Amino acid sequence: MAFNRYLLATLIAVGLLIGCQDKERAHELDVREQSLLAREKEFAIKEADYQSLLRMRDSLLTRPDTAVVIQRWPDDIAGLWAAKSVCRESNCSEYVIGDLRSNTWEFVSDSTGLYTRVINNNKVVRVFSAKYDSTSIQLQYTSDSSAARNMELSVELTRDNKNLIKGMQTTSIDKSCTAKFSIELNRLTNR
Repeated sequence: MAFNRYLLATLIAVGLLIGCQDKERAHELDVREQSLLAREKEFAIKEADYQSLLRMRDSLLTRPDTAVVIQRWPDDIAGLWAAKSVCRESNCSEYVIGDLRSNTWEFVSDSTGLYTRVINNNKVVRVFSAKYDSTSIQLQYTSDSSAARNMELSVELTRDNKNLIKGMQTTSIDKSCTAKFSIELNRLTNR
């Protein structure tokens, strides 16, 4: 009987050891599989980069059909202007009719387009995207999605004379209220 007990205990111990080895092998296979998946992902990223570089190379080798036109402000507009704005209409609590605000506007351009910077106390507080034709200047600004309030500004300006630009600015806050400002820009410097 004692021999049967030892034999039974030995068989159980061998079974457990074999079972443990199978778990270890399964774990090793899982680790190998995860490693292969990681390599496949790395390879896919490298292949995507390679394809992107091929497309870039091909686009550089082909001749463009049209020439790139870089817009610039005319010399008599480019540069710094002293701005005064007076609130003319408002149903917003932030703006009161008769409110007077002064700051500096700078008409600038780069390879991406025309812009107007609004500067207050030597800090840029707003950058308008701009469109210009021979009769008017249109400026647009929309706050980004991270702003506390959704603000949209549109400005329509016309030249009064060489050193004076006048127009109207419409400000909309959270699409719930609107304020209108008359704007007068006086030339500070030429570019």
